[in-house]
Amino acid sequence: MEFLALEDVDAPSLASGDFGWWHDGFRGWERTRHWAVELLRTEPPVDGIFGFSQGAALTGLLAALRDRRPSPLWFEFAIMVGGFTSTMPQHAELFRHKLTVPSIHVTGRADAIVPRHDSVQLADRFADPLVIEHPGGHIIPSGTAATEPIVSFLARFSRQDEGARAPSGPRSGR
Repeated sequence: MEFLALEDVDAPSLASGDFGWWHDGFRGWERTRHWAVELLRTEPPVDGIFGFSQGAALTGLLAALRDRRPSPLWFEFAIMVGGFTSTMPQHAELFRHKLTVPSIHVTGRADAIVPRHDSVQLADRFADPLVIEHPGGHIIPSGTAATEPIVSFLARFSRQDEGARAPSGPRSGR
């Protein structure tokens, strides 16, 4: 029985020879937001979103969109590794309230690219974040001190007993 299936996506700008989800000042965020909302509406249902670095920042923004009413998208959890949050005025409305999406935030104590403080600031946007620290840098850690709590967290969303669990929220547009 399958416990986890991963779908890997690249920033939509890669198709045009660009890179990243957006650039300085979150320039390009609107294009990415539209692309992500459409992807999550038209693809098979997604249980959760995992993001690393700028992808973790994107995951935080998508979690904020998910908590809006009416919500343009739905997923049940978010995992952010080496992430940071937007402090841009155009995103202030998204973060007026603590986000209710169950979340994990992984940060490296030796991360020189996204300092621990920035990852904790992203975690503080959530009502009940699970923060996992590891001794490394800007990496996705593989040690059991990081992976065991992640596996326990993901088990809460397992569909192994499909009949016992109904979706916990709306699947707008699906």
